[in-house]
Amino acid sequence: MASKRDYYEVLGVDKKASKEDIKKAFHKLAHKLHPDKAGGDVDKFKEVSEAYSILSDDKKRAEFDSYGRTFSDGSAGAGPGGFAGSANFDFSQFQDAFQNGGFDFGDIFGDVFGGSTTRTHRGRDISIDLEVSFKESIFGTKRTVLLAKIAECETCHGTGGVPGTKIETCKHCNGKGSVRESSNSFFGTISMVQPCRQCHGTGKVPAEKCSTCRGEGVYRKQEEIDIAVPAGIEGGEMVRLSGLGEAVAGGPAGDLYVKIHVQNDSRFKKDGANIVTELSVKLSDALLGGEYTIATLDGDQPLTIPPGVTHGELLRMSGRGVPTTRGKRGDLFIKVKIILPQKLSKVAKGLIEKLKEEGI
Repeated sequence: MASKRDYYEVLGVDKKASKEDIKKAFHKLAHKLHPDKAGGDVDKFKEVSEAYSILSDDKKRAEFDSYGRTFSDGSAGAGPGGFAGSANFDFSQFQDAFQNGGFDFGDIFGDVFGGSTTRTHRGRDISIDLEVSFKESIFGTKRTVLLAKIAECETCHGTGGVPGTKIETCKHCNGKGSVRESSNSFFGTISMVQPCRQCHGTGKVPAEKCSTCRGEGVYRKQEEIDIAVPAGIEGGEMVRLSGLGEAVAGGPAGDLYVKIHVQNDSRFKKDGANIVTELSVKLSDALLGGEYTIATLDGDQPLTIPPGVTHGELLRMSGRGVPTTRGKRGDLFIKVKIILPQKLSKVAKGLIEKLKEEGI
C-alpha cells in the first residue's frame, strides 16, 4: 500500500537531512505532542513516531525514498493506521536513539508500557510590566498593583468546603487522589496516571461545597499585590515574586514576574554604580572659578568650579551615586560644558583682545 504521508514533512526536515537531524526533530516533536504532556496530541504523536521509525532505519528510508512506501517487516502500510496495533514493532530503536543522544527517555514517554507518571499541577505564572522613575530605579521603591487573577478562596482557604464541614473520601478515585486513564496509540495502549479532577489530587472532598468558589478552592478575583523594586535595578530586569501568580486547586501557585521599565531622565545617566550629569559653565567661571548649584538625586547641592577647568572635564561628588550591596554609594560625575558667548559687547571684546595680546 502506498503511504499517504510524507514522513519528511511530518518531521519538518529536508529529504537530505542527516540521521542526527531526524533524531533531533523527532525528539522535539515527541516532547511537544506526547499525550502525557500539557497540550499533547495523540494522533500527531502517532504520526511523528511512525515517521521516525521509517526515516531512522536506513533500509526502510531507502525504500520510502524510492517507492513512497516500505516493504521491510511488513510494518509500514500494515493497515490504515500504519503501525498502530502492530505487535511485532521493535520499540528498542527509539530507546537507543534517546539514550545515545543523552536524552531522558522516560521524561517523554512516561508510562507507555505500564509505568506511571503523575504530574503535579501548578498555577500559571503571570507576567506584568511596571514603569518606575529614574530616581526610583536608583533608590528602590514599593508599588501596589491590582491584578485580576485566579486566587485562593478567602472563605474556605482553598479547601473547597464550607468552613467546619465534614471531609469525606473522594468516591471518584476512592481516596487515591489519582485515576488511571488509558488511550490507544501507535505503541499500543498508553496508560497515564492523572490527578483526580474531583478532589484535585487530595483524595478528600468536603461534604458541603463552599458557595464562594463553588467547591473549587480557587476563583477569579481582583487582588492587591505589593511589589518591592530593589535599589539599582536596570531597565528590562525582572522581579520574581514566588507564589503570587495564579492559584490552582491541589497544587502550588505560580509565580508573578514583574518586568521593570525605567523612565529616562534628561539630567542623569547611569554608569554602573556611578551617575553622570552635565553642567553648563560660563567662560569667565571656567577661567576664574565659581560657585554653582547642581541638581542631584538627593536634591540641589552646591558645587565649586575650580579655576581653569576645561570643556568636558569631569568633576566628582563622592557618595551621590547608586547604592551598592555593601551599604555604600557610587559617585556623581559632573561633565563640564563651557558655554561660549554668541555676541560680545565692545568692552568684552576689548578685554579679550588684551588677553589675546598676552597669549591667553
